[in-house]
Formats: sequence, C-alpha cells, structure tokens
Amino acid sequence: MRTAIWDQYRNKIRTEREAVKAVKSGDWVYYSHFVMTPVTLDKALAERKDVLRDVKISVSNGMHPVQVAACDPEGKAFTYHSTFYSASDRNFGKHGAAFFIPANYHEQPWRLRQGFAPRPNVAMIKTTSMDKNGLFNFGTSCSYAKAITEMADIVIVETNEGVPKCLGGHSENIHISDVDYIVEAPKAPLLATPKPRVSPEDEKIAQYILEEIHDGACLQLGIGGIPNAVGSLIAESDLKDLGMHSEMMCDAFMDLYDRGKITGRYKYTNKNKMVYTFAMGTADLYEFVDDNPVCATFPVDYTNSAENISRNENVVSINNAVQVDLYGQIASEAIDDKQISGSGGQGDFVVGAAKSRGGMAFICLKSTREIGGRVVSRIVPDVEGIVSVPRAWAFYVVTEYGKVCLKGKTTWQIAESLISIAHPDFREDLIKAAQAKGIWRRSNRI
Repeated sequence: MRTAIWDQYRNKIRTEREAVKAVKSGDWVYYSHFVMTPVTLDKALAERKDVLRDVKISVSNGMHPVQVAACDPEGKAFTYHSTFYSASDRNFGKHGAAFFIPANYHEQPWRLRQGFAPRPNVAMIKTTSMDKNGLFNFGTSCSYAKAITEMADIVIVETNEGVPKCLGGHSENIHISDVDYIVEAPKAPLLATPKPRVSPEDEKIAQYILEEIHDGACLQLGIGGIPNAVGSLIAESDLKDLGMHSEMMCDAFMDLYDRGKITGRYKYTNKNKMVYTFAMGTADLYEFVDDNPVCATFPVDYTNSAENISRNENVVSINNAVQVDLYGQIASEAIDDKQISGSGGQGDFVVGAAKSRGGMAFICLKSTREIGGRVVSRIVPDVEGIVSVPRAWAFYVVTEYGKVCLKGKTTWQIAESLISIAHPDFREDLIKAAQAKGIWRRSNRI
C-alpha cells in the first residue's frame, strides 16, 4: 500500500469508544442503511446514554435492533428516526421509541445537499476494509451514503471484512481523505434474511403478472412474497434476455441470472448490467454481489430517477400494497395510525414504468387480511391510513382474483374494476359503498 495512504489510515484508527466521543448533545447522527447498520458504533454510542442529551439518529430500514433506541425508550439521550420501517423499527415505533420521516426514496440525496433534511453532524457508515487505493466501499447499501458523508461534519467508517465489495457506476466508495475516524470491527457476516414465504395467493397473482412480461423486459422487484413468486415463475418460463433496473437486489434476481434469464442485452442505460441501490437477502446473495462486474450499484437518486428508469423500454415494476380504495388510491406503508414500512421507491418506479415505452407498473395485494380472527377486505371504500400512490398514478392492480388497469378510467370505471378483483364475499358491500359515494352507475353489475 502506498505510504501516504497508509499514514492517513494509521492516524485515523480509533476504538469504537473513542470514535463515538465525536457525538455531542443536540447532534444529528446518520447511520448506514438496511443490513449495513454500524452495529459496533451503535453499541458504543448507546453506552454514552448517561452523558448525552437530545441526540437525533436517522437511518433507513435498520434491520438490526438499534441499541440507541433500545437503551433509551423514553428518548432522553437519543431520538431514533427511520425513513422506512423495518420489523425492528415498527416495534420501537409501537412503544414510542422511534419516529418516522416521510420520504420519496429518490429525493434523499437532494434533501441532504439542498438543506431540506437536517445536516449530519456525525456520519457512522459501515464499509468494507480499505483497498490499496484508499477506498472504502459502501457494500450492499449504496443508497444515499455518499450524500450523508459529503454533508457530515465528521465521518466515521466502521470497517468489516465480512462486507461484500459492491462494484458500481458511481458513488459506491469513500476515499480515506474524506474519513475522519476508522473503527475496525470484528469480522462478521452481514445479516441474512430468508427468502419470503410464497403463499398460494402470491402464486396466483404472479401468474397474472407473468402473462404481461415479454422477452427483453426490464424488471424491478420490490420486497415480499409476490415479487419473489414472479421471479420463480420467470425462472421456470421460456422468457429470455431480461434486464434489471431495481432499487433492490434480491435473491430472485440472482436466481434469474444463474438461469440465464437476465442478460441486459436490450437495456438502453447500463447495458448488460444489473442495476440496484441496495441488496438484501440470503448469504448466497451477498456472495453473488461481491466483486461481481455484472452488478452495478448506484446511489438512489440514479436508480430511482423516473427519467433513468424510463429510458429503458418495457419496464415491469412489481410492488406490494396493504390497501387500495374505490378511488384507486394505494396504501403501501401504513394502516390507520400504524406505520408498517414506508413509501420508499414505490412511487418512483410506478412513475418511471409508466414513462417507459411499453412499461407497466403492478401493485399487488391479497384480497383479504385477518384482524383478530376477523377477515376483512383489502379493497376498501376509503384508505384507512396513508396514501402512498395517488389515484392519478395508479396503473395495474392485481389480486388473486384478477388484474385491472386503472389508467385513463373514470371514477365509476375504477370502482367497478377494483370491485371485480375484490374477494367475492365483500363485493356487494363495496358496490353499496360506491353507490353512496356517487361513483357507481345504476346499469353496472359485477
């Protein structure tokens, strides 16, 4: 290693307890995202709860239970925030130990750089070990790590030899000259998440979507069982020469590549590359993305830009929802006052796919859910929470009872279409609700 780089490295090494002393009362501290939570630094910072006050933490989808929230549920020392709730975040939020930051995922770098988000006083970012050129790689969460480190007053990297090196288009690394402190964490594998369980309803929904996918399509798959079910069906199909431009790299994409289904041959942007901004899945997936030149990680303002998405033809976007109402409004992140996840990049890809020549955006949901032993419809008269995708953006909606396109439809046509794919046990009540709202024609009947 070149002498100048090594000298910088040696001068910036700190223990985790020394490094977190950079955090002062009143600071904003930004963590890296998803499975890249800086667990060593987080634990050390939590140990300072008795000497700190009003420190604000910001993260996105913290998959590890964050210790600063666990150790201080009353929020005297730390106030924990997330722009996309994980299961752990939901649990903290339920007990008042976490707060949600609404955000369109693609806007996050812009928000930071333009001052619409609080400036990070301290950035704590998990990375690979430094390479011979003085670069630390952001691993599986490129996301908006670069923007965080650019805007932070102090940058602390937590290196871990278990982090895969994710090759990219740009902004996937930080140079040692931009780092203030380095903490060498014990080698540990990234948190692996199992492949989502696929239900019979998921398989039926996936079948409806598969009918619309053609050779050369460019895929985006969201989190959950339905997108993975689509991936499994494609793997068994005759489809070929598919592309990938997705915010998330999941196991389904790895499986499709291994089967020869993904080549990227017909992509316009990043031809032959599998483009993503974060990866989350099994240990096999992390091995797949490690130093793999076919994969290209980019910051989220690139992957989730509607313009960049739409430059590829035949984009097929597949995401989940929790409710759709008779106006075509889509709720994907919350029910009533309960925050479940976040809007994330769903809206980005709904718009991007619609702008793509031949593109389609599918919002998928099972027709019912169970609450306290009672079965209720997910097609509802009015969204019972937060609208993630407004009705004017809605494209295809799919349940196990069919798929409908809402683009260009009148209010009564939207209501009729959605009722036609609701569970049969709830259709009569939904018709009555549509009639009461004045969005049902007397001559119509499902």
